[in-house]
Amino acid sequence: MLENDPRVEVRRRLVSSRVTPFSSAGALVPEILVADMDIEHAKVLRRSLPQVRIERDRPLTYARATPVPKQPATAGFVQPLSQQSAFGFLVQDADAEPFPGVTITVTGSRGYAQGITGRDGRATVTLIGEAPEMVQSVLFDPPSGHWNLKLDLPALELGRDNVARLRKLSDVFPDFPEQQIFGWGQRAMSLDRVAPTMRGKGVKIAIIDSGADTSHPDLRGQITQGVDLVDAADNGWTVDTVRHGSHCGGVITGADNGVGILGFATEAEVHACKIFPGGWFSDLIVALDYCIAQQIDVVNLSLGTLEPGAFVEDKINEAREAGVACIVAAGNTGGPVNFPGTLPTVLTVAAVGRLDTYHPESSHGGEALGPATQDGFFAAKFSCHGPEIDVCAPGVAILSSVPDGGYAAWDGTSMAAPHVAGLAALVLAHRQEFLDEFRGRDARRVDRLFEILRASCTKLDLGDPHRTGAGIPDALRALGPVVTGLTPPVDVRVLLEQLIAAFGSTGQAMAPPVSPQSGELAAFTPSRTLPSRAAANGVGVRSALTRLNEEMYAAGLAGRAPDPLD
Repeated sequence: MLENDPRVEVRRRLVSSRVTPFSSAGALVPEILVADMDIEHAKVLRRSLPQVRIERDRPLTYARATPVPKQPATAGFVQPLSQQSAFGFLVQDADAEPFPGVTITVTGSRGYAQGITGRDGRATVTLIGEAPEMVQSVLFDPPSGHWNLKLDLPALELGRDNVARLRKLSDVFPDFPEQQIFGWGQRAMSLDRVAPTMRGKGVKIAIIDSGADTSHPDLRGQITQGVDLVDAADNGWTVDTVRHGSHCGGVITGADNGVGILGFATEAEVHACKIFPGGWFSDLIVALDYCIAQQIDVVNLSLGTLEPGAFVEDKINEAREAGVACIVAAGNTGGPVNFPGTLPTVLTVAAVGRLDTYHPESSHGGEALGPATQDGFFAAKFSCHGPEIDVCAPGVAILSSVPDGGYAAWDGTSMAAPHVAGLAALVLAHRQEFLDEFRGRDARRVDRLFEILRASCTKLDLGDPHRTGAGIPDALRALGPVVTGLTPPVDVRVLLEQLIAAFGSTGQAMAPPVSPQSGELAAFTPSRTLPSRAAANGVGVRSALTRLNEEMYAAGLAGRAPDPLD
């Protein structure tokens, strides 16, 4: 009937991939139609076809916080709209070379304008109705490899290049990306203290986002399956033009390959469901249906919208009943929590930051809302807040992978949610109760997982619990019984730090290691560095340390002194 209606254009039919059909308001329906029609005709159909459920197919946005002011400051004087100020910029990288692809945002008293640098590093940004002295700020946002740069009340000149030079990420993270590091967020959640053997093997994670650049060194072989709901191309999910999904993917599963960043669940099976650019409710429904059919355990939803949708809510409820746990970003509008983070059947994540984790010239420090805690944690201005917030996680200056082999430090609840999704995968993979009592794929399993994550939190006193929920989840607490059961009778963390110091980076012994048995220094000179040995065998440093720790522990139990070179 709808296909024969001249005022309706049917775009596609959504047919459930499961044996059971879609659910809608408690009833089972064979399919959902996506169609174009004007709103008045939709109202007519609602009245004439009460048995047909009709709702808007709304657009979704991904939840990266773009540092663009929503309400520019009001100036004391106003120029006529005929006044135009065209500012020329030359942006250079840390080596004084032209920097292409940098987004420049110039904010005046009544609005802002943007431009992107070309191959010569130059761009022109024109403000309408503003004089140079009315410019409030300029933000330079690079594609990768460097910190962004924010200049407040800059003295810009017309008729010449205003030169800006950006700083390398390695200014804050020495030797990065050649030296693999944990992000500050992962350390804040104690991932660096978890046994490296706990990497999420056996768990399936889906990232519903913009796809993922699977050629990136930290994502190659890590994200192995997916579906493209944008272009319907067979391998379209491996192309990420938005760059957002690749950044989320690095936090969740960045490879232990000795370079770049390290993810939470490096041995999990990760799927990329591509719905951006141009994601709609209908795309999210299909992606969630894919997750149910593939028996995905954890879904990362770094997306949202201000308006709710009943069809999406039904599908998320169905996912929960099928044992699929949805971790959702709260949103970045700075106001109420976005949908679907408002649903009680998901775990909603707000964002927090930490002092001294970013370059002082960058915009990240400007996201601090109110005073910080003694440990330097602060609420993020952009993060949505409300009673729906379950937990908070690091979401300011988060370093992760972006396409073309690069790395970038971004803000957003989009960056916070993957931290929790990655930890959720570790809990499902390594807590015994999910192999016993909660093994079944049902809502009990999801509810128990969320209960553990909330109970593991370190509370943050930032003045408003609606901004932090239960606090920041802690990996050691969340994995509790497993971690306790595997702790060897020596302080392995201290031992490994001493071993790294002993091997150094030059191939010569900087300091002899401490024997785990006697506590005495063992005299030896390594012929090769530990990082070099790890690389030569095709494994990451963390993997090499894992095996080293296991052998030393086994030797200790056997009552013999281990050979440090082994």
